[in-house]
Amino acid sequence: MTATNAKQSFYSGLEQNLTALREQGLYKAERVLASRQGAEVVCDDGRTLINMCANNYLGLSGDEAMVRAAIDATEKYGYGLSSVRFICGTQTVHKQLERALADFLGMEDTILYAAAFDANGGLFEPLFEEEDAIISDALNHASIIDGIRLSKAARFRYRHNDMADLEVQLQAAAGKRHKVIVTDGAFSMDGTIAQLDRICDLADRHGALVMIDESHASGFMGATGRGTHEHHGVMGRVDIITGTLGKALGGAMGGFTAARREVIQTLRQKSRPYLFSNSLAPSIAGASLAVLQRLSSSTELRDRLHANTVYFRRAIAELGFTIKPGTHPVVPVMLFDAPVAQQFAQRLYELGVLVTGFFYPVVAMGQARVRVQLSAAHTTEQLDRVLAAFGQAGRELGLVKL
Repeated sequence: MTATNAKQSFYSGLEQNLTALREQGLYKAERVLASRQGAEVVCDDGRTLINMCANNYLGLSGDEAMVRAAIDATEKYGYGLSSVRFICGTQTVHKQLERALADFLGMEDTILYAAAFDANGGLFEPLFEEEDAIISDALNHASIIDGIRLSKAARFRYRHNDMADLEVQLQAAAGKRHKVIVTDGAFSMDGTIAQLDRICDLADRHGALVMIDESHASGFMGATGRGTHEHHGVMGRVDIITGTLGKALGGAMGGFTAARREVIQTLRQKSRPYLFSNSLAPSIAGASLAVLQRLSSSTELRDRLHANTVYFRRAIAELGFTIKPGTHPVVPVMLFDAPVAQQFAQRLYELGVLVTGFFYPVVAMGQARVRVQLSAAHTTEQLDRVLAAFGQAGRELGLVKL
């Protein structure tokens, strides 16, 4: 094969794979928004839709006060740092946000990252070595899986949210120097909430650390929105918390790790995504600081989100749809077949509702769904319109009989 033919073969192979994805109904198209994120959005075709698929749990992504806080921080600190943190990329707003996050989560210290993916990707390799063991939930986020792969520690995996199997894996890792149990606090595809109280009990029994990813929990889980560790009454018993500023906590981007001071100091010295990535934009840091101040003064948004979740979960089940049970504002409406999930999402778009179909490899084969995500910004009138659209599309496609 000539050099020219080899290059052409590469591109032809990619195009064949993309064509196959389209034919199988597995191609992921992107919806383009021409407006702010919010309970309603304007798409690039000019249509206004009720948005039911954003991680905008507290409705702060397009909130005017958050926009003002970002502008204020930009005016004071500039557009960006053009540097990593340890060279000349640390500003007072970064230190203030790290302190506020630690206080909010009930931890000693916090380190900021460009994204939660980086926080998880840069966590395990600096802290755990060949003599250690990482015991991970089977459905943990891809960023956790990738981060674990970078570590030389032994890897054990327990069945999703299965405490009996977790104990089996802890026993299998008994000879290791240090052990850490790793789990999402709340799982984004199923809305499952990790059994942190039982996990902490098992960790105490087997001398293990506990690490949780709170990306789908910080800001609204627990009585005051501190997260799943507050929800389960185990604040002070979790060793490491990672999370994002890109969901409930404002919705822009940025991630963090919170832990004891010696853990955070080690990450500042050795965590590669921290050492080799530009500092978080001042606008994001400033607005995120304003979010935490707001959440620490009131549970109004958290309470509104909870009420919307209860209302929608009950009503969608009454329409006859199969949903994953739970109390989380992630509500998976199970359709099982990938092309059907695509068709259903498209019909809802036509009816004025924005949702996304999820299918393999994002979820397991045969577990296709549309994932509904409630927000504190949704009104009851909007939710009723969404439910009416679900009912109409479900009847048209033969998914429900009502």
